[in-house]
Amino acid sequence: MIKTLQKFGEYLRLMSRTFSVPDRWSEFFRQTMKEMYKLGVDSIWIVIFISIFIGAVLTIQVSLNIKSPIIPNFTVGYITREVILLEFSSSIMCLILAGKVGSNVASELGTMRVTEQIDALEMMGVNSANYLILPKIAAFVLFIPVLVIFSMFFGIGGGYFIGWATDIITVAKYEYGIQFWFNPDYIGYSIEKSMVFAFIIVSVASYFGYNVKGGALEVGKASTDSVVLSSVMILAVDLVMTQLMLG
Repeated sequence: MIKTLQKFGEYLRLMSRTFSVPDRWSEFFRQTMKEMYKLGVDSIWIVIFISIFIGAVLTIQVSLNIKSPIIPNFTVGYITREVILLEFSSSIMCLILAGKVGSNVASELGTMRVTEQIDALEMMGVNSANYLILPKIAAFVLFIPVLVIFSMFFGIGGGYFIGWATDIITVAKYEYGIQFWFNPDYIGYSIEKSMVFAFIIVSVASYFGYNVKGGALEVGKASTDSVVLSSVMILAVDLVMTQLMLG
């Protein structure tokens, strides 16, 4: 318990150093755009690929499990839409991105720590936490809504493809289902959740990577630990936010 509180205190102290005013705004914006491309744009294809298949699988599974004369067929599209908008495109997609983005950030900062690049920045009087971590957090938090929108669109599109390519459900009924009783607030809710999760992913990964002690083996361990902890935190925060925002 004491060790956990100590690490939490170190995390808060690192975040306080991170969220200070940048010494050079031009350099901050340049680094943010660079990180936005590396952490966000490079993740678009994996988001699209996974979302299409999840949307297709959801449509197939829902249609197979609610076959009943009492339940109308358009319910398949309705349920697929609700699952994708409320949970998959925000929570589940961020769990997947925690593995890609989180490990990338932790390993990059960990490598810089063990090769003494961070120490060199500190010796030059640079706030290394602000210089290295803040652009990563800002870039991913600002870009995650784009990934969420892509995930929603292609997830629902994957279900549409199943309706078009098979006889599980007609396209017309699927379209009616995804429009039935639509609440646009769910899109904003998912985006807000994803921005919180994006902060968790990058800040936790930055903490583990920035505080690496040792060599290459410790860098790998820090990367793994960051993915595990950020995934657990995403699930816990998801529970709290769902109760507060939808309860």
